[in-house]
Amino acid sequence: MSVFTAASAQSLCAQLPVLGRDVTVPLVTGGEVTYAALDYAASAPALQRVWDDVAAYAPYYGSVHRGAGYLSQLSTDLFENARGTVAEFLDCRSDDQLVFTRSTTDSLNLLAAALPAGCQVFVFETEHHASLLPWRDALVTCLDAPRTPCQAVETLERALADRDPDGPALVCVTGASNVTGELWPVRELAATAHAHGARIVLDAAQLAPHHPVSVRDLDVDWVAFSGHKLYAPFGSGVLAGRADWLRAAEPYLAGGGASRKVSRRTDGGVDVEWHDTAARHEAGSPNVIGAYSIASACKALTEAGFDTLVARERHLIAKVRAGLAEVPEVRILSLFGDDAPRVGVISFVVDGWNSSHFAAALSAEYGIGVRDGLFCAHPLVRTLLGSDPQTQGECGAPEAAPGEKSLNAIRVSFGAGTPDEHVERFVNAVTELVRDGARWNYRTEDGRCVPDTSA
Repeated sequence: MSVFTAASAQSLCAQLPVLGRDVTVPLVTGGEVTYAALDYAASAPALQRVWDDVAAYAPYYGSVHRGAGYLSQLSTDLFENARGTVAEFLDCRSDDQLVFTRSTTDSLNLLAAALPAGCQVFVFETEHHASLLPWRDALVTCLDAPRTPCQAVETLERALADRDPDGPALVCVTGASNVTGELWPVRELAATAHAHGARIVLDAAQLAPHHPVSVRDLDVDWVAFSGHKLYAPFGSGVLAGRADWLRAAEPYLAGGGASRKVSRRTDGGVDVEWHDTAARHEAGSPNVIGAYSIASACKALTEAGFDTLVARERHLIAKVRAGLAEVPEVRILSLFGDDAPRVGVISFVVDGWNSSHFAAALSAEYGIGVRDGLFCAHPLVRTLLGSDPQTQGECGAPEAAPGEKSLNAIRVSFGAGTPDEHVERFVNAVTELVRDGARWNYRTEDGRCVPDTSA
C-alpha cells in the first residue's frame, strides 16, 4: 500500500490542478478567503488540463460526420478518437458499444428505454435517483438497504431466485455511494446476477473519478457515468457495454445521425433504416467538446495513476474522519461501518443543528462549499437518519433539538486537486461552529438558509 506524504500530496495537486483553486470569496463577517470546494460528489471542478485541451481545440471546432471540410473531418476524428479513449479507460470488451450521452441520468434512461419487453429490474433503495427512477416501464423490485456487503449479495441472491427465470432481468447498482462514499461489492453482485440469467448495469458516477473501473474485470454488462463528476465540464456522459439490447431498441431520439437511410413511401409515410452502431442513440449534432473533455480527463487520471490517487484520497478521508470523531455532536452516516472501504464522500449530522443552517454557516463564515439535504437519494438518507422528513423548518433555529432525529444531512466530498488546507479548514470550522455557534444570523429564503443581511 502506498504511503502518502506531504511531498507526494503537493506533487499530485500540482500534477492534477483544478480550475477555481485560486478563487476568493467574500465572508459575511468581513474579508475574503480562498474558496474550499468540498462538494465534488455533486460536481467536481474541471481539471486545468481538460480546460486547456478544450481551449486548444476550440479554433478548430466544426460539424462532425459526413462533412467534407478540413475542420469537419478533424472534429469527426476527435469525436471518434474520444470514444476509443474512454472505452480504453473503462477496459471495455471489443464488441461493446460506447454511447455519448448528457449525464449518468441520461445514460440510464437510455438503457431503460432499450429494455426488452417484460424485463424485471432489481435495484436497491440505496441508489441515487438517477439509477432508482428510470425504470418506469419495467417490473421493478426495490430491495432493502443492506448493512454489509455480504448482505447485499445475499439480498440480491434471494430476490433473483424468486424471479421468472424465462424473462429478461437487469440489476442496477452503484459502485460507490453518493451519500456514504462506501464501495459496493460490484464484482460479487455481477456474478450473482449472471448466475441467475440477469444482466447488471453499474452506476459509476461516484466510482470512476476515484478508482479504476474495468468492465472486463468487474464483469458488468453496462457502465454509466457523468463527465461533470470526472473533472470535465457539464453536459456529457457515457453509457458503455453490451450492444445487443441497444441495437434491438428503437433509437433513444429520432433524427439525423441515428438514421442510415430514409425514404418516402407512396402512401405519404416515411421508411427509416436506423444505424446499429452507437450512432443509433446519438441523434442530432453531438456534444463534441463534451466527449473530448471526458477523454481528456480519462487520460489525465490514467497518467497520474490511480494508485497515487487512491492513496492520496485515503489520506484525506482519514484526516476528515479523525477530525469529525473529535466532535461528540457529529454522527457520520454509514451502511457498512467505519472500516468499509470508501471514496472521498462523507455525510454526517450535527446534534441540535439544522443541516441547511450548518452548511450556510460553513459557506458564509468560512468560505467552504459543502452540500446539505437528501442528496437525490431520499430513501437511503431517510433510512440512515431513521426519519421521514416532510418539510425543512426555519434555519434560524435548530430544527432538531439535542437527542432528536435529524431531518437532513450534510455532505463533504473531495478528490483530485483538494489540498490538505481545505479539509483542515473544514474540520476546524465544524469544531468551532459546534463549540461556539454561528457568528451571524440566518433566515430562510426560497427554501434555503441564507445570511440575514437586513440588519
